[in-house]
Amino acid sequence: ALNLLMNPDIDFVTLLGQAGTGKTLITLAAALAQTLEDRRFSEIIFTRATVSVGEEIGFLPGTEEEKMTPWMGALEDNLEVLNKADRGGRSTAADIIRSRIRIKSMSFMRGRTFLNKFVIIDEAQNLSPKQMKTLITRAGPGTKIVCMGNIAQIDTPYLTEGSSGLTYVVEKFRGWSHAGHITLQRGERSRLADYASEVL
Repeated sequence: ALNLLMNPDIDFVTLLGQAGTGKTLITLAAALAQTLEDRRFSEIIFTRATVSVGEEIGFLPGTEEEKMTPWMGALEDNLEVLNKADRGGRSTAADIIRSRIRIKSMSFMRGRTFLNKFVIIDEAQNLSPKQMKTLITRAGPGTKIVCMGNIAQIDTPYLTEGSSGLTYVVEKFRGWSHAGHITLQRGERSRLADYASEVL
């Protein structure tokens, strides 16, 4: 997975795996290395399907980024892990990292073109094939897109494992030399999370 994420010849990566397999952590680590150290990308765009039980994103107050905050727990948790790995000036490192990550709502993607961006689409199993096409066709020169998700955790009422946009793009990009797919098998979160994934 890390080889695909770091390979400049691979423009599109799909990562599947149950909760806790490290999809977000490994993707963020690769994105930060290529943005901050290698300077291959100008910034990281992080977006995810905002499927909720309750109010839609439009009813939340604030800017686009502030409206996305309730859905960004996974990003925050993983940034915390990556910041702990860097014991040096932690607040400075955290500020630099945050200055290079843009949190975007999928609602505002139409018409955009991303140039030299590392785009992360989280919870992609909740997107339809049409939504996937809308997002992936935003890629301009020098942009890499990574779609992550768990097909067993679809929250969108009208989607199934077979009709999910994530399943669709994995199939459609199979065999294209500039795309890669990995399914992560082993949970890394905890033995409790692993056992819960098996029995619940």
